[in-house]
Amino acid sequence: MVNKLRGLAQAQGQHWESTYRAHPGMYGDEPSAPAVYTAGLLQAAGARNVLELGAGHGRDSLYFAREGFHVTATDASSVGLHQLDERAREEDLTSHVTTIVHDVRDRLPLPDASMDSVFAHMLLCMALSTKEIHALVQEIRRVLRPGGSFVYTVRHTGDAHYRAGTAHGDDIYEHGGFAVHFFDRTLVGDLADGWTLNEVHSFEEGELPRRLWRVTQTRPR
Repeated sequence: MVNKLRGLAQAQGQHWESTYRAHPGMYGDEPSAPAVYTAGLLQAAGARNVLELGAGHGRDSLYFAREGFHVTATDASSVGLHQLDERAREEDLTSHVTTIVHDVRDRLPLPDASMDSVFAHMLLCMALSTKEIHALVQEIRRVLRPGGSFVYTVRHTGDAHYRAGTAHGDDIYEHGGFAVHFFDRTLVGDLADGWTLNEVHSFEEGELPRRLWRVTQTRPR
């Protein structure tokens, strides 16, 4: 299972690189609804910086920068982050945006308690094993300051593509070339162990539509 998922992860990385190369700015310029929600939450809390995991070509990172936050944007795709850097230069936002090519299976390249907030839109439900997801959330906790918020979204087991396509085990299914780890409510609860779980909000996105949860949890002070 471990070797199978490692091979899947490598194939997915190559798939995302070629997809961003073939479709620059594929998600458009407008921020996602979860990013708009998160910006309001962080402004109310007086946060100054945000780490976005899985930033892609940067529609949400650029939105955070326009809203006055300093953004550290990470993604495994150098192609996607190159597009983000180009847009940041065009919009004169380079002083507000730092990009880092990074695989979330590795230790986050940031000091302890250095971030006010972490945002991840559909990153945790990529081709990551449950063990890898738990390790990532522990890393997020490490880099968050006490009182900092972690907002993430994931496709869940009520989604139309759950159990469709190619099964890879661990509730990971590949459909249309993209692998998704579908979350059940137990996994959300497990990932909030030791945190304050503020909200689990159901919403839909896209044409299918995709069915997701937006989860907000806070590192206790």
